Amino acid sequence: MLEFNFNPFPVIETERLLLRRITNDDVNEVFELRSNPETMKFIPRPLVKDNEDALLHIAMIEEKIETNIGINWAITLKGNPKLLGIIGYYRMQPENYRAEIGYMLSPDFHGKGIIPEAVNVLLKYGFENLKLHSIEAVIDPENYASEKVLQKCGFVKEAHLREAEFWEGKFLDKVIYSLLNN
Repeated sequence: MLEFNFNPFPVIETERLLLRRITNDDVNEVFELRSNPETMKFIPRPLVKDNEDALLHIAMIEEKIETNIGINWAITLKGNPKLLGIIGYYRMQPENYRAEIGYMLSPDFHGKGIIPEAVNVLLKYGFENLKLHSIEAVIDPENYASEKVLQKCGFVKEAHLREAEFWEGKFLDKVIYSLLNN
């Protein structure tokens, strides 16, 4: 079975991006992302209401890193430390050599190729460093932008789960995409 160790925290660079640890200094940007109904439209989780909620979210991310059960990075442009988005691995299944990737980005930066660039470098990290066999992404079937990103990055649609999650009085469908380490 795999064992994950995120200490020391891996800072990852691409041509344009620096993926770094999220800190309490990112509270305003985390608040902006997680309180925005537009960015949270396809993420069935409560909106953060204030900076205290945002700090609790950062603490939850930090706890997962410290206990090696999940890892998230701040997406930043090289030379500018401002958090533009968050990307990481959730629901890690070491016994199955599998993890779920998730991401969100400030609407100001949509359509600039930032998420595909970040996803591709995290796929490499997941397969080479974490020794994952498969990486999945679970999205809302109406999240066409995310679907396009996943397809562009080589993911294949595995399943469409009908009414698989109950959120705010409604049953929601989920679509699972995955990529195998070939």
